[in-house]
Amino acid sequence: MPATADEPAFPADAVEVGKVVDAWGLKGGIKVLPHNRHTQALFSTKRWFLQAPDGPRPAGAAALPPLLRITQAREQGEVVVASVQDLDDRDAALALRGARVFVSRASFPTPDEGEYYWVDLIGLAVHNRDGLLLGQVAGLLDTGVHSVLRVQPAQADAAERLIPFVAAFVDRVDMPARCIHVDWGLDY
Repeated sequence: MPATADEPAFPADAVEVGKVVDAWGLKGGIKVLPHNRHTQALFSTKRWFLQAPDGPRPAGAAALPPLLRITQAREQGEVVVASVQDLDDRDAALALRGARVFVSRASFPTPDEGEYYWVDLIGLAVHNRDGLLLGQVAGLLDTGVHSVLRVQPAQADAAERLIPFVAAFVDRVDMPARCIHVDWGLDY
């Protein structure tokens, strides 16, 4: 469905930040389970874009609206509860269950010095102090204490490396060069 003047197109820099898990209240509110415990991206914009969940939708399910205009949102335990413009009843909110929630990366708040969004680290090359390419960041894991880089090896026969994303191992992140420099040996 093409975007109209009132409805912006799905952003090219869209980042999936959560999933609609249930209705909230009787007046069309929704509950969104964020993919990350840091929910700033959901609060940085009033426009949340939707896509259908992976897998089949129930037979007869109504089409998802491509955009939700958020009037109010707040954290409530592990979820974010939100009121949505023109979503006026619980049944309409229930119809959104399973929808994937995206926001434009451009609308994310600016991180503090030395802080990075995971989405910005994925794809960066990882070099050790000897200048050897260890691989490329394929993803991150949240251990609760700190994040861990999942580094796909540069050599096809090598195993994935898990490098704690902490100052003891990460010397610097060079975003313009799209590289992370680490204190990590080839034999670790």
